[in-house]
Amino acid sequence: VSTQSTGLFTIDITARIPTLCRGILIAPLLPRLNTLIEMVKTIHSVHKVDIPAAVTVVAKARNVTVSGPRGKLERNFRHLQVDIRVIGKQVQVEVWWGDRKHLACVRTVCTHIKNMMIGVTEGYQYNMRLVYAHFPIITKIDNNDTTLEVTNFLGTKINKLVKMADGVSITRSETVKDQLELRGNDVEKVSQSAAAVFAAARVKGKDIRKFLDGIYVSQKGLIKHFKDQ
Repeated sequence: VSTQSTGLFTIDITARIPTLCRGILIAPLLPRLNTLIEMVKTIHSVHKVDIPAAVTVVAKARNVTVSGPRGKLERNFRHLQVDIRVIGKQVQVEVWWGDRKHLACVRTVCTHIKNMMIGVTEGYQYNMRLVYAHFPIITKIDNNDTTLEVTNFLGTKINKLVKMADGVSITRSETVKDQLELRGNDVEKVSQSAAAVFAAARVKGKDIRKFLDGIYVSQKGLIKHFKDQ
């Protein structure tokens, strides 16, 4: 009888298979079955993220708050079964007895926390260009750089109003013609706001290979990377 120990249990692979069929059906699959059983659970997985000097991180009940020179960001990870602790100048994320999908959450949480740290220290920026062949796209920014009104798209009289996400501002470039600049601390809110602007000036009912009018993302990165341009 072939058995495999997983640390807590001993599993009998061929206990319920008739004796005459064991050699024919199970023998070629035993190495693979044993490998799968060994990979079911990982006892302990831990990853750490270094905290920059100008950043403060508070983790309580899987609710992480990151504060820095540009402001404060907060994110809730209570939907994930992970342990998040701040130890010295590091954030520690760990999982006990996790499977493959559960272990992938560890690096995901670490990446989110890293993005929050970068956002409160340097900030994110998306540049979008207005593309038109004949009818110029008219844009108007109101409400303290938090809303964008798009008019005259493909010559239509419909006005479309786009509201930026919380903490995201939109301005018109002073050096580049027909360019909009979105800035914010949360990379997800900045990218979502850019997607909303793109959706407001989207060609419908026509061949998009011919009608290329719209507002498209041309560049994205940290705010400091665009200051010298």
